[in-house]
Amino acid sequence: VIAVGTGKALKIGSQGDVDVVFVHAPAAELAYVASGDFIDRAAVMHNDFVIVGPASDPAAIASATTASQALQKIAHAQARFVSRGDDSGTHKKEKLLWKAANISPSGTWYAEAGQGMGTVLTIANEKQAYALSDRGTQIAMVDKLSLEVLFQGDKTLFNPYHVMAVNPVKHAGVNYDLATKYIRFVTSAEGQAIIAGFKKGGQQLFYPDAQ
Repeated sequence: VIAVGTGKALKIGSQGDVDVVFVHAPAAELAYVASGDFIDRAAVMHNDFVIVGPASDPAAIASATTASQALQKIAHAQARFVSRGDDSGTHKKEKLLWKAANISPSGTWYAEAGQGMGTVLTIANEKQAYALSDRGTQIAMVDKLSLEVLFQGDKTLFNPYHVMAVNPVKHAGVNYDLATKYIRFVTSAEGQAIIAGFKKGGQQLFYPDAQ
C-alpha cells in the first residue's frame, strides 16, 4: 500500500506501477478512464470538504452562504490561507473552488505547502490561517488544532471516493485478479459496514456509497 495524494496515485497507476487506486478527484479519474489506463471504476464512499480557520475569523467567512463567497472574502481580506499545493484530490478541489469564485490566488497571504493534509492543517494552525480540509482529517486532528470549521455544507464541497483497477490490457504486469478482489471487498456489504463504522470521537468519517 502506497499512501500518496490523488494526483500522484493516478500517475503511478497510469504507469502500471500499482494494481489498483483509491482516489477522490472525479474529473481527473474520468480522464484517465477515457485514456484507457483504468477500468472498473466504482463508488466506495464520501465525506465532504470544510474550510477551517482561526476562531477570530478575520475574513468573516462564517457569514458566507456559498463556498465561492467564503473564498472571495478570504482573498478580499488577504487573510492567510495554506494550500496543499501537491496536486492531491483536495488540491484539485481547491483549485476548482477558486476558479468558480473567479479568483487566482497569489501573494504573501497565499502559501502552497506541497504537503499532505495533516501537515497543512498543522501549518495553518501555527499561522492561524485558513485551509480547505477533508472532514475526515479535520475530525481526526481536532484535538491537536485550535482551528475551527468556519464554512461547510455547500454542495460544491461534496467529496466522493472511487476505486479503479489498472487496465491489464494496457499494463500487462499488473495483478488484475487481486485488484478485482479488492474492489469487490470494499464495495461489498462487509466492506461498506467497515467504512460506516470508522469513527473518531463518535463522529463518522466517511459514508458508504457502493451501489
